Amino acid sequence: MIENYIYWISTTLLSLLYLASATMYLVKRDWVRQALADLGYPAYLVAFLIAVKILAVATILLRINVPLSDLAYAGMLYHLLLSASAHISVRKPGGALPAAICLVLLVASFLTQNTAREVPSPYGQITTAYSVTPD
Repeated sequence: MIENYIYWISTTLLSLLYLASATMYLVKRDWVRQALADLGYPAYLVAFLIAVKILAVATILLRINVPLSDLAYAGMLYHLLLSASAHISVRKPGGALPAAICLVLLVASFLTQNTAREVPSPYGQITTAYSVTPD
């Protein structure tokens, strides 16, 4: 029961943070382009990141296809790791804090997804794959 709450709270917060980020990318487009340029990324990534963030949230929340949902989790993981490392590499560790928070939420959501969803993910419960069963 507690895992069900952990899943929905972490998934909701993660989704809200991603949607808020996509909204900020839309509203403050010039500021975001400059921030990405300061991190060494090209400006054309803004439109791509907006689309990917919205699609990732929709894929995880709707969960029409379990492998696609797992792929969205993986994409979010790489995005957050790259975001944190980009901020750290330009000596702005404070900018990596949102990515670190999202990473914690992402891991909590991913590891508890099988308790809250009808169709389980084959990768959701890693601990059960390596548990020792008596013969």
